[in-house]
Amino acid sequence: METVGLNFPEMFDGIYRGRTVLVTGHTGFKGSWLSLWLHLMGANVIGYALDPVSQQDNFILSGLPDKMVDIRGNILDASKLKQVFTTYQPEIVFHLAAQPIVRHSYKMPVLTFETNVMGTVHVLENIRTSSTVKTGVIITSDKCYENREQLWGYREKDPLGGYDPYSASKGCAEIVTASYRKAYFSTDSGGEQEKSLASVRAGNVIGGGDWSDCRLLPDCIRALQSQKTIEIRNPNSIRPWQHVLEPLYGYLLLAAKMFKDGSRYSGAWNFGPDFDSVAPVKKVVEQVIALWGSGLWVDCSNQAALHEAVLLSLDCTKAKTLLGWQPRLTLHKALDYTLAWYKNDAQKDIYQLCKEQIAEYCMT
Repeated sequence: METVGLNFPEMFDGIYRGRTVLVTGHTGFKGSWLSLWLHLMGANVIGYALDPVSQQDNFILSGLPDKMVDIRGNILDASKLKQVFTTYQPEIVFHLAAQPIVRHSYKMPVLTFETNVMGTVHVLENIRTSSTVKTGVIITSDKCYENREQLWGYREKDPLGGYDPYSASKGCAEIVTASYRKAYFSTDSGGEQEKSLASVRAGNVIGGGDWSDCRLLPDCIRALQSQKTIEIRNPNSIRPWQHVLEPLYGYLLLAAKMFKDGSRYSGAWNFGPDFDSVAPVKKVVEQVIALWGSGLWVDCSNQAALHEAVLLSLDCTKAKTLLGWQPRLTLHKALDYTLAWYKNDAQKDIYQLCKEQIAEYCMT
């Protein structure tokens, strides 16, 4: 992969070059990739998050602690978060900090609601009262929708809801975000016109550097690395799989357009894959094994297991029509990118590997 021909600082009309951007949850999987991309574009990246899950995370291996302002803190610590906004005066905010695991939400419902709802409230309140923030993007989840196991994808105006605490908490975060947008930043309310606010919903995101518990790709990689059989809970469940760069490109594109014309682009947005990347779990596992070069999987379905959605997909017509955003990677290519990070046969510097994947993706 080559990075020749791509001028990172000029991407998105140069909006991010030299600007101060706050990323909550920057030590996480998606947050680390977003922070790295922003760094490549010349942004002054401020991160606020808990410690990374492990020393093998993308955040650590890509050397991000030395490339940005790395602040460790809980999103529920309102006073510390306020201090970050006051000290660094961000212009753009991406809020990713969350309790992101569905199965964990069954065990920790209170923490899940506190983190995903009140944590979002703290961020929104700082956006509202900040004298410098112009654009805020709140990252939620495709699981924020009231899932009816329908064949067609959910659109941004479909009902919100959630069976499990995680899904419900993300639906709540969407409602809170919409409330702030209407009450404080809407032209109809006579609110603060210089600010814009959006919420974004992505599919099942995969990519290098994710070691979270109870997630398909990390579970597969851990089993393959230890030469164990991959145990699959729901092999027939259908999900909208996409590489992490797909929604991140959408978030960055959206925020850049909001920065210029917030009233036109504020609102809720879906960033999911095309229909051919909506696939059952077992198909993904079989492709992972083929790309790895070895491995076996076994069906560990349990009728008494905790409820998880069987069928879920997104309709991204709005993003395709109004933003010009399009998914670029097939499911096979997304898995190829992902396995390349974990295998890293060439033993490349992880920062360079991520940079090359971003560059190749942008030039696809």
